[in-house]
Amino acid sequence: MARRQGQSDLPLDVRRRVHAPTSSAVVVEAVLDALPSPTLLIDAEGTVLLANTAWENAADVLGDERMRIGVDGDYFAMARRLSGDAGTLSLVDRLRALSRGECSSVQADYALEHPDGTRWLHLQASRVDQAGQVVVTHTDVTSRVAAERASDWRARHDTLTDLPNRAHLHELIDAELHRPDRGPVSVLFLDIDGFKDVNDSLGHDAGDDLLRQIARRLTGSTRADDTVGRLGGDEFVVLCRDCDTPGAQTLADRCRSSIDRPFDLGGRMVRLGVSIGIATAADPQAPQVRSTDLVRDADLAMYAAKAAGRNRVRLFTADLRTAAQRRATVANELREAILDEQLVLHYQPVLRLPSLRCTGVEALVRWQHPKRGLLPPSEFLPVAVQHDLMTPLARWVLREATGQAVAWTRAGMPLITSVNISASHFSTGTLVRDVRDALAATGLPPEQLVVELTETSVAQDAERAAAQFAELRLSGVEVSIDDFGSGFSSLAQLVAMPAGILKIDRSLVAYPEGRRSKAAAAVAAVVALGRACGARSLAEGVETAEQLEMAIELGCHLAQGFHIARPMPPEQLAEWVAARGDRPLTPSGR
Repeated sequence: MARRQGQSDLPLDVRRRVHAPTSSAVVVEAVLDALPSPTLLIDAEGTVLLANTAWENAADVLGDERMRIGVDGDYFAMARRLSGDAGTLSLVDRLRALSRGECSSVQADYALEHPDGTRWLHLQASRVDQAGQVVVTHTDVTSRVAAERASDWRARHDTLTDLPNRAHLHELIDAELHRPDRGPVSVLFLDIDGFKDVNDSLGHDAGDDLLRQIARRLTGSTRADDTVGRLGGDEFVVLCRDCDTPGAQTLADRCRSSIDRPFDLGGRMVRLGVSIGIATAADPQAPQVRSTDLVRDADLAMYAAKAAGRNRVRLFTADLRTAAQRRATVANELREAILDEQLVLHYQPVLRLPSLRCTGVEALVRWQHPKRGLLPPSEFLPVAVQHDLMTPLARWVLREATGQAVAWTRAGMPLITSVNISASHFSTGTLVRDVRDALAATGLPPEQLVVELTETSVAQDAERAAAQFAELRLSGVEVSIDDFGSGFSSLAQLVAMPAGILKIDRSLVAYPEGRRSKAAAAVAAVVALGRACGARSLAEGVETAEQLEMAIELGCHLAQGFHIARPMPPEQLAEWVAARGDRPLTPSGR
């Protein structure tokens, strides 16, 4: 039952006789006492007029004497005893304003520190009469606040490592950049070298365990004021507060050392490296830098570290940004070039050995840029790789090369045409369909098409490559492994790979002076290996008559290179073939 302040020790019937409440007052008491939440009726000065049973029960359950109304009955004083912070003082002021009729209601969530933990209460107050009396209800919302805070924490943190996620990292970096008295702010962008191999070979559970171990090591390698976060995948960022460039380099070296130690993944020891880029906002008086700018610059420096050989640390420079902007411009222009037919194909002859008859060509893409002229692949293929343009580019090459091959066949010059495919193309799973679509659109027999993929690309996903290569060969399309001898594929992969041609890398064919015997031994080994696996061998990069003679001598089936002919437009190639007639090209080139 509700109690009037000052008479809490009197029996209820005595209190009723003392105060002789009116019928309306009895109704108010009954209503307040029926409310499940702890509720008080206070006057304009904060004096407690009524406290319902739920209020006193809450004080008993919590065992918190601070919640008991003192002899003075001052609610405002009790609130200040619970918490004297600025929020409580503001709340008292708002309740006074409510009593004066200056607002219609007051609502607020506040924390009540308790030995058993923090309790959260929702206060809701309303003015009940012209005298300024106010009803104040307190509802325990600890469960709701805990759920909201947990949800908010999950939204800001990576679920695997418990580190701040991308969004929260940017918030933290921006907050630090806007701090008025801040010192230099540095960001480390880290990409784990070799993580994909571990994930692919040992499985995702091992990969997840590895990421958690990496997170712990990075956290242990940084200072107390630094923040380690995970952007996603195997990319991490470290926010280094009050840290100049030399200090950031020291931290980066410590991070590298921590990753360099072996990781134990279920009893299997794994070694990794890490490429790290550093960007620093040193001058707080300089134009405001955003977190996106700083992270982007560190990312560019990280890619420079990877390009320099991986497991390195690189500092951001303005040249990196200029180069990135140029690559972005080239990528946009290349997208338009694929659609606007600005690309052209040049074809390099392939000779059959030992007859030295031209039986095929390799299609090599060039870009007829409207302003910069004819561009070689080195000017745009790296950009195409970085911006996921290799697959649409390869589709264009397939259509153009197969169409040209059909035109040559109709002109009485049937040539087998080879087309280069990137690893990203077969990883999409559309390679077989794209080849079939090109053959169907142009009418080229599948036996006149060769699909080439580099050895290192095949090694990235040997099983997927083998499955698609087998399907292509069943349809009649030949498959070639390019640059063989330059990569790291195993003999087991080669045996399992349904390839019909091994292109011996130019580094073995174009041997240094005085190294002919060793080069010959390597080429002979590849030729023998190919024969054992049912594959023909092609010597690429033949640049001298002596190299061509060696290829013939060692039993290579095919050859191509500048000594034979340089890549040329289709009309010039037709003239070149016509000029040769049926006369074989001699090893000396005459």
